[in-house]
Amino acid sequence: MPDWIEETRTLTASDGYPLHCRFWRPSNAAIQARILILHGIQSHAGWYESLGRTLAEHGIETAMPDRRGSGANASDRGHARSPGQLLEDIDIVYRSWRESSGDSKFKPYLGGISWGGKLAVASAATRPGQWAGLSLIAPGLFAKVRPPFSMQIRIALAALIRPRKQFPIPLADPALFTSDPHWQNFIATDERTLHKASARFFVTSRIFDLRLRRYARRLGCPVLLQLAGADRIVNNDRTKDYINSAKTAKPTILEYPGAHHTLEFEAGEVSRRYAEDLARWIKEKAITSAG
Repeated sequence: MPDWIEETRTLTASDGYPLHCRFWRPSNAAIQARILILHGIQSHAGWYESLGRTLAEHGIETAMPDRRGSGANASDRGHARSPGQLLEDIDIVYRSWRESSGDSKFKPYLGGISWGGKLAVASAATRPGQWAGLSLIAPGLFAKVRPPFSMQIRIALAALIRPRKQFPIPLADPALFTSDPHWQNFIATDERTLHKASARFFVTSRIFDLRLRRYARRLGCPVLLQLAGADRIVNNDRTKDYINSAKTAKPTILEYPGAHHTLEFEAGEVSRRYAEDLARWIKEKAITSAG
């Protein structure tokens, strides 16, 4: 029997939208901590199965919802109305998870991968006291890759008159995510990878960007930042400066030299080590908090 149990649930958002969510929990040991992890702009929970299993093996129950319009959520692909809507979706998962567990002794941690880092920072800043800590894995707070300026203009105009109009996400090359040919092929052929997003989603993403400075002043929980040393999508220097300037205790910053953006898909030990580093940080913080 494996050291983890995986299950899926469909939760209902405040507007009736069905949210697909995957869970991993330890099968042979007591739960020591919990974390809710948010995926990136193109990915979904299915990209991070190894992360979920590794955390569960370390006694950490893990929830990974597919963002509305992403992954297994087939309706309104690539669309979100506003930052508030996405934050409310996280609240739904948070409340449902805590109620179904029947165990409120653990304040959960919140994690954000790539674009999900924006959403995680926003939730941690606007829901003070809700999360025990914030984990950011190659977070897309300051992107190196953006839509061309001409497309940005078209997106802004479409958001006013055709908010659901789709535009390509400017991350078409799988080599941006990983140097491993196997995982490059996985990204290229994965039917659930998101390749387009609505004009309103792009505007929502930009609103999160414009609020980052405000969020930094309101981050009060412990922060772990994990960076890929050879990241071609994220500006690591700006990200480190931002986290170091946030209103929080001294953050823990780990960098994986030579690794590409999606640490989960790196060859060698990195894909396992980043997950174990996250598990170790969570358990250390949980012990400190309990003490």
